[in-house]
Amino acid sequence: MNLFRLLQARASAGKPVRVALIGAGKFGSMFLAQVPHTPGLEVPIIVDIDRDRAREACRTVGWDAERIAATVFTDDGARAIAGGAMDVVVEATGNPAVGIRHARAAIAAGKHIVMVNVEADVLAGPLLAEEARKAGVVYSLAYGDQPALTAEMVDWARATGFRVVAAGKGTKYLPAYHDVTPDGVWQHYGLTAGEAQSAGMNPQMFNSFLDGTKSAIEMAAIANACGLDVPTDGLLFPPCGVDDLPHIMRPRSRGGVLERSGLVEVVSSLERDGRPVFRDLRWGVYVVLEAPNDYAADCFRQYGLKTDSSGRFAAMYKPYHLIGLELNISVLAAALRGEATGQPYGFRGDVAAVAKRNLHAGEMLDGEGGYTVWGKLLPAAASLKAGALPIGLAHRLKLKHDVAHGTVVRWSDVEFDANNETIGVRKAMETAFAKER
Repeated sequence: MNLFRLLQARASAGKPVRVALIGAGKFGSMFLAQVPHTPGLEVPIIVDIDRDRAREACRTVGWDAERIAATVFTDDGARAIAGGAMDVVVEATGNPAVGIRHARAAIAAGKHIVMVNVEADVLAGPLLAEEARKAGVVYSLAYGDQPALTAEMVDWARATGFRVVAAGKGTKYLPAYHDVTPDGVWQHYGLTAGEAQSAGMNPQMFNSFLDGTKSAIEMAAIANACGLDVPTDGLLFPPCGVDDLPHIMRPRSRGGVLERSGLVEVVSSLERDGRPVFRDLRWGVYVVLEAPNDYAADCFRQYGLKTDSSGRFAAMYKPYHLIGLELNISVLAAALRGEATGQPYGFRGDVAAVAKRNLHAGEMLDGEGGYTVWGKLLPAAASLKAGALPIGLAHRLKLKHDVAHGTVVRWSDVEFDANNETIGVRKAMETAFAKER
């Protein structure tokens, strides 16, 4: 609880924490909104493929003309990383290939990297984090996003002596959502296509949240960062409100839905018939913990924790996450304490591409949130054994074979360039962490 005091000391010494932001979309814009109100934190360079859009983002979030004039806007991420006395690089593009490239460049340049780009983290994060540790810099998940917030709660539970039974987040989910395409996404958000377009909302990006892909990616990130397991056949998305977390999110042997303890899982804010769950956790994160002894279980009851009927399982949760508005915590933890707000230490969870409909040879895959595939969470060992194509690479690859609706797309089903840089990094990660399988 000392980040603000440490930042004040840096500000007083005239040595502000300097950040290069790559990607001025929604997450980046929310981070930028806080910068003028955080003395000792500066963002002297912003990288975006559309520099005018990045400038407009700064104006929209309240930057004055003087601050904007003093900022370098560029579309060259490599040059921005290599030059300047930056402490931290924030990678917020959402593009896995680009994110991996920027992360490696930052590590090579001796700069801390905060990976908002969870898509890149799930594709190759264990390798990137290991490279950062060897280079003496921090590779970190982004605080404010649900994986880092969940990792914090898992760490709290373990550091206080509790066994973690389950951890994850809430979302809006129905089984039919897996097959939704960008053409049909807005009806599920209560919007028309025109309203979404006028608000600048990207249908494919929002569809990745709806069709289950983003949930799978975020749970894989949590599993890899926290040493938790993933469900054998993908996420269950059980309907569950906050009061029922200890009852539902416990092992089946104890009356819950989990195949065993120590899993990541996402709870749905909708019952299977579409009715809203009472006191849902759609925007939040949770951890279910088990009392190690009778005395601790008695304390749960004495201090008002919601428990299951046995009194042994209880839950802690955070009802909301503020994404980019909270990103300063990661930036300052890295720059001032040399610590990550979560980072992968192993390869336990992977996200495989699954056909949204019957796909045919010659078709081109269009990636996360698109018309062809959605991402399913699998144990890393099972994914690799099956030769599953990672969702992060299922973009602009041509199918060699037909793939039936609901079937995992495999490497053998697609044409790909073995010399592709991103594929090479992914394969290197698999090899480096083979001992974990």
